[in-house]
Amino acid sequence: MSILVTGSAGHLGEALVRRLRDDGRHVIGLDIKPSPFTDLVGSIANEGFVRDATAGVSGVIHAATLHKPHVATHSKRDFVETNVAGTMALLEAAATQGVQSFVFTSTTSAFGAALSPAAGEPAAWIDEGVMPIPKNIYGATKIAAEGLCELVARNDGLPVLVLRTSRFFPEDDDNAGVRADYDTANMQANELLYRRADIEDIVEAHLRALERAPALGFGRYIVSAPPPFSRDDLAALRADAGAVVRRLYPEVDALYAQRGWKLLPTLDRVYDSSRAVRDLGWRPKRDFAFVLDCLRRGEEFRSPMALAIGKKGYHDTTFEHGPYPVV
Repeated sequence: MSILVTGSAGHLGEALVRRLRDDGRHVIGLDIKPSPFTDLVGSIANEGFVRDATAGVSGVIHAATLHKPHVATHSKRDFVETNVAGTMALLEAAATQGVQSFVFTSTTSAFGAALSPAAGEPAAWIDEGVMPIPKNIYGATKIAAEGLCELVARNDGLPVLVLRTSRFFPEDDDNAGVRADYDTANMQANELLYRRADIEDIVEAHLRALERAPALGFGRYIVSAPPPFSRDDLAALRADAGAVVRRLYPEVDALYAQRGWKLLPTLDRVYDSSRAVRDLGWRPKRDFAFVLDCLRRGEEFRSPMALAIGKKGYHDTTFEHGPYPVV
């Protein structure tokens, strides 16, 4: 049976189609933009198009979305049309067509203001029990779409798992200060401590979710490289993150010095992905310890998949002050 992947022209969608093709699975890529990984071109908000696309498929991985970088270039109505109405159209079509498994790609950005503790407070430990406080239309529409996933799972019996993914894009950071202080590889290595996963591991989580959805029925999962920290480290991570990392990895300064890298002085949150590891049987390969092993061997820590897909960007336009027109 076929797997339908929406957003197949994007970072994650392309990665999913590549992996499924490599595995010999029959996969259908769907996107509003044509690409070598897109079989069906059209909008997920078009109910007739989506109904035809889901006919005969056994699983849907819904990765299509308007992202945070689109907030400055698209209207709130655009976000609702794509992220909410489009998700509803897919869910209804999947339930009607008897799809056996539906995986929705959400985002840790949906936690919003919950990710930013007040000055002097410890870093936030973010697990599935934390209540999201969306800060923009992107987060608000992703949370709304998650609610629709739960509604359809409970009322219509469609097995749906929601994956709140952390950062996996290869582009430079959208913060000008970060770009000035850290080169991209350095920052992305640091983020594997607390808020990033390699796209190859993200893909694996989606495939595990596709398999586990019928047994689990419904669930939300944070998908991020497992952090080396515990809740007992949170105050120290906010005050002096480098000291905590050096305690856990005594070689880090010497290994970082070879690349001219530096650690972050403070962390404001830690994503806990232990539920995904437990329930999905997810076994991510690329965490911070893996980075240090690669530095010892003089190897690239990013996966072949990440390097093959490369930087796509989110806009056709190049912006003067950075990769995204951040508002």
